[in-house]
Amino acid sequence: MTKLSSGIWKFPYEPACVLKVEGPDAAVFLQGQFTNDLRDLKPGSSVYGLWLDRRGRVIGDSHVAKDPGDGFWIVSLGTAAAAIAAHLQAHIIADDVTVDDRTEGALGLTLLGPGSGQRLLAPEGVIVVFPGRRGGSESWEWILDRSRAGAALEAAADLPTASAAQMERLRILAQVPAVPADIGPGDLPNEGALDRDAISYSKGCYLGQEVMARIKSRGRLRRRLVRVEGAGAPPAVPAALWLDGRRQGELRSSAADGAGFVGLALVAAESAAAGTPFSFADGGPAALAVAQTAAGQVRLECV
Repeated sequence: MTKLSSGIWKFPYEPACVLKVEGPDAAVFLQGQFTNDLRDLKPGSSVYGLWLDRRGRVIGDSHVAKDPGDGFWIVSLGTAAAAIAAHLQAHIIADDVTVDDRTEGALGLTLLGPGSGQRLLAPEGVIVVFPGRRGGSESWEWILDRSRAGAALEAAADLPTASAAQMERLRILAQVPAVPADIGPGDLPNEGALDRDAISYSKGCYLGQEVMARIKSRGRLRRRLVRVEGAGAPPAVPAALWLDGRRQGELRSSAADGAGFVGLALVAAESAAAGTPFSFADGGPAALAVAQTAAGQVRLECV
């Protein structure tokens, strides 16, 4: 697979969720549901965070951006609009809040590479802009009104286009969890180190906050999301991982990397050390191993 060269690249995509949340109680309501602090959010700015259930498990992730008016935009690249909207609607009791699904009318455009933030300045039809979480380099997400996206697409027409496989490889190498593929229902955000960017421990109450505080104070997790490497073609995911006759985890995502593949796997904490080998079947040959690269470091090749 061709690796991304230096310069600025574009990646057009379909966002999984674009919601408009409005109403007199919208700010207070969202503050009580979202894991990150929205109190200082200014028009045009955004913050990344999570939506949790009462047990602290991950329902979804998103960026929340303040609209120039009184409303908020909720944008997720991987969590379906129906999942986030249903979660919000279930907790609207006496709140004066409306949730409007705008996903079908939206188009996403990633600009990736040094200086990409200056490439498109306030194009016509923009809904919201926020820093990306693609890994490896500066990136920006432009969420556009599909019916008025022509000017923005034309402004980026000269840029080379990255493939979905290239973007997936970049994300995995940077060890950025995809939600809900890598960390989702049944998983704790801390298992994927999402607490570092997505959770505020000082904002006050929100759904799942007590569980997050308890994990922070005790500091112990049963599982960890690690980067793994193996030979051959990328395996289908999810795939069970075995070690010493026991199922020790699951490969959640994979992408081609040279003659082999890289992936992200959620494994038992005691098996998360670099070099630990795993098999795809009980008693089978070792098929992949935890990468030597430490979490948070990125092995870049001409990116």
